[in-house]
Amino acid sequence: MLTKKELPECPVATTVQLIGSKWKLLIIRNLTQRPWRFNELKKDLDGISQKVLTDSLRSMEADGIVSRRVYPEVPPRVEYSLSTLGQSMQPIIKAMADWGTSYQKMFDNLNNDDED
Repeated sequence: MLTKKELPECPVATTVQLIGSKWKLLIIRNLTQRPWRFNELKKDLDGISQKVLTDSLRSMEADGIVSRRVYPEVPPRVEYSLSTLGQSMQPIIKAMADWGTSYQKMFDNLNNDDED
C-alpha cells in the first residue's frame, strides 16, 4: 500500500494512480462480477500479456484493491476477487460504463443521421 507521502495531493490523481491503466480498469470490471482465476482473466482480456496481468494483479493486491485466495489443492487453485476497498470502486466502474453506453448511443445516432 502507498504511504501518505507517496499519494498525490489531488484526489483524482490518487484514483488515477491506483486504477488508471486500461488493464486495471478492465480487471476490476471483471472482478465486480465474481472471483476469477488467472487464466480466465487472461482469456477474457483480449490482448493482455501474462506479464502485464501478473504485474497489475500484484500491484492492486499490494494497494488493497484485490484479494488473492490460494486453495490448498494439488495443483493449487488461485482466485482473485475485489477486496472491500476494491468493491467500493464499483460506483466508479458503473459510472464509466453508463457514460460509455451513452457515448456509444450518441455516436450511433450521429452515424444513423449521416446515412439519411
